[in-house]
Parts: sequence; structure tokens; C-alpha cells
Amino acid sequence: MAYSSITNPRNFMNTVLYTGNATARSITGVGFQPDWCWFKSRTNTEYHNLVDSVRGNTKYLYSNSGEAEATSSTRVTAFGSDGFSLGTDDNVNMNSQNFVSWNWKAGTSFTNDASATGIGTIDSAGSVNTNSGFSIVSWTGTGSAGTIKHGLSTVPKMIIVKTRSTDNIWSVYHVGLGNTKYMQLNEPDPSTDNDTYWSDTTPTSSVFSVGTASGVNGSGVTNIAYCFADVQGYSKITDYLGNGNANGPYIHLGFSPAFIIIKKYGSGAWNIKDNRRRTASVSTGGNLTEAVLLANSTAADQDANGIDFTANGFKIKSTGGDVNTANNAYIYMAFAEEPFVASNFNTATAR
Repeated sequence: MAYSSITNPRNFMNTVLYTGNATARSITGVGFQPDWCWFKSRTNTEYHNLVDSVRGNTKYLYSNSGEAEATSSTRVTAFGSDGFSLGTDDNVNMNSQNFVSWNWKAGTSFTNDASATGIGTIDSAGSVNTNSGFSIVSWTGTGSAGTIKHGLSTVPKMIIVKTRSTDNIWSVYHVGLGNTKYMQLNEPDPSTDNDTYWSDTTPTSSVFSVGTASGVNGSGVTNIAYCFADVQGYSKITDYLGNGNANGPYIHLGFSPAFIIIKKYGSGAWNIKDNRRRTASVSTGGNLTEAVLLANSTAADQDANGIDFTANGFKIKSTGGDVNTANNAYIYMAFAEEPFVASNFNTATAR
């Protein structure tokens, strides 16, 4: 039986819930020093706040908006060995409001002088974890089609790009869409065919391609990308077909999921589910996960589009159009709570 070399996925990706108190404080329990933190108020219509170690803890972007990067000294004040420190800003620490933070570890810095190394054609720098298939990549656009080192040793299946220095869309490459199409993380729009984004070229184990689109490679524009590869028993990035039935499709992952983001090929919101939020108001036992937040919306937690998190995958338990319209395809990215079979031969169990 195939197994995962990652025995504890929570060493690389973990979800933390906390209640704001409007006082500078540290949040622990992440389990590692995070390099990418994605924050959302569960009880209020605050923006999603995305912070990473490559841009620096004071720089933030909004997944639900195309606004350029901004700076705050009162949001995330530091990354710690087991979490992060917060200031008093309402976006991440409003008094009495419930928050979620999704956290990923990269951890190994890299730089690439493309002309010197012969890897890619555009200089890049970032942070990477090749074990977990995750990297953060920064570069300055040239305005001409080129290739960029992503730091991974395997082919990324999903790449999320945002311009830092200008207002523009969040551009998403996903293996399920192919190399001719892109989606917008900040909008519910369907996929769009456009060769100026990924140059109709599939990423390789060393680089990904960008065209001339201002959203990924505008001349003189700084950009950030979050790159994800499949890792057996830890992450899976592909698609599924809806059946329109309340007893919906089952999607085999090879692990018990901790985090799933789903998007319809056509118009539909980016649904985010995790293993810490069971309903919109409280965390409960069982497999059914109803609470959903939308990456492209400021909406608070709501109960919709229920999904069973099982020991080795997930099953759609809703006819909601965002997750299960008959004969419609959906892309997703999932991360593990625990692998179905780890290298120590421990097996995951349903709740």
C-alpha cells in the first residue's frame, strides 16, 4: 500500500481559531513558524488578510480585492516559532470577534539570478519547502513572456499570483483548467482562455511561465506567487464532476482533509472548508463540515454546501451550485489532517 512520507501534516499546514481582544498579543498552537498566514473574521464582514514572510509581516493583501499591497504595523507584528503576533487592528483582532487563520510553512529562502543559473529568464526570490510542495515566489515583471524559478523540485499544480505594487486581479493557474486558462481568486467569474497569462505552457519541475498580462508580468510591477504541488498523503490538486444529488460525489484523496478550497469551472464562489469550523457558530464532532468562507467575499461564516470529511477523502452532501451542479466540473486544492497511511503505518480514522 502506498504511504505518505509526511507523518504529521500539521507540521506544514494548520488551521487556528481565536477570538479577538483588540490588544496586542501572540497566537500560538500553529505548530511551526508560518511563512504564509491567511486571516478571516468568521463573525464579521472584514476583508481576508494575507501576509507572508517573503514580503514581510507588515505587508498585507486582500484575497477578495484586487487592491495593491499595503502596510500596517498593527496587524501581524511578527512570525513566531509556534504562530504569530498580532496588533490591535480590527481586520485581525477585533474585540469579541471570532477569527480563523490558515497557515503554511515554507522556511528555506532562495534567490535566482536567471542569467547566471540558466534557470528561467526572470530573476526571482522566495521561500520554499520541497517536502510539502509549497513555495512563495517574488519577482519584478518584464512585460515580455518569460519563465520564473519556483523553487520546488516537482511540478506545481496550482499557482496563485497577485501584483504587489499595482491594483490588479488575483490570477490563478490550476492543473484542472490547463495552461490556456486562468481564474480570478477575488471574483466568482468562470475561467478565461487567454495566452498572455501562462503562455499556454504547463509549469515544469523548475519553472512556471508567464506571458505579457499585467496581472502576472507587467513591466516594473512587483508580484508574489503561492505555488503548490501534489504530495502523496498530504496534498491533492485536481478536479471532480458534480452530480447534482444531495448524495454527491465522493472524492478520494488518500488522506483525511484539513483544508479544502473549491471553485466551479463556471461562475461560482471560492468555497473554503476546514476541519476546525464545523458550523458557522461552533465547532462540533462528526464528519459533516457546513461552515464555509468565500475567498472572493467579505461574508462571514455561513452554513452552506455541506461536505463530509472522511478518513481518506471527502464527499459532497449538498446540491449547492458552488460545489455540486450536475455535469459541472470543479477544481479543488486539499491538504491533510492526517494521511490515510503514513510511513510509520499509522492510519487515519473518520471522526
